[in-house]
Amino acid sequence: MARIGVAATAPFGADVLERLATRHEISFVLTRPDSRRGRGRRTEPPPAKLVAERLGIPVLQPERLDGSVDLPAETIVAVAYGLLVPSTLLDRHLWLNVHPSLLPRWRGAAPVERAIMAGDDETGVSIIRLVQELDSGPIGAQEAFAIGLEDDAGAIYERSAEVAARLLDPPPEEFAPQATEGATYADKITAADRALDLARPEEAVRRVRALSPHIGARGELNGRPVTVWRARIAADGSFEPLEVQPEGGRRMGYAAWLRGLR
Repeated sequence: MARIGVAATAPFGADVLERLATRHEISFVLTRPDSRRGRGRRTEPPPAKLVAERLGIPVLQPERLDGSVDLPAETIVAVAYGLLVPSTLLDRHLWLNVHPSLLPRWRGAAPVERAIMAGDDETGVSIIRLVQELDSGPIGAQEAFAIGLEDDAGAIYERSAEVAARLLDPPPEEFAPQATEGATYADKITAADRALDLARPEEAVRRVRALSPHIGARGELNGRPVTVWRARIAADGSFEPLEVQPEGGRRMGYAAWLRGLR
């Protein structure tokens, strides 16, 4: 078993970490400091820290990531970590970045969400050597898979985590430059990206799938603002919500919500 470090913060990183821990000896988990979240603004640990503590893996949470941070591993896997790695640390270790897209397509913060929104037929996972320029390092391993017509972001992230763990067993040692053509960028999801245009039903359904189950698409149904978690195209070609969440309420089936309005 290869001994590696893992830099992870978000749920996708936590999932990959858990899978890697069954195949490798993890020296440490580098993650972001605990932060205040939610309406109560309570201080909560990042998802990757929770997994690391459950597995008994040492956790490092430096306030700043710079040359003074001691990372006891030659190879470090970075996945949904959320901080730029300075050149001093890039030179000191081999950093392997897990990116859930077929690079150079969808470099950036939201590759899964943007792929679904764009109606891509496939996506995949790329393992690259981390460099200073965003998601542009040479590729050590890559695998594609289809995006199903009903797949949401949660399903794609789960499949990506499984593929990533397999591609890193063992970690790649040879790398090829990324293609210079075909690069697209997956910008961070904004409030505007959450808004549903029900006059464009196919686009609206893709947006719902892209933002479920972690962000949520927003629209107005029957004169009420709701978050839509599941939807499909109806037989007449219109937008058909299946699961919604009213403001301040819980998720529920659309039919049950309608009954509540009556």
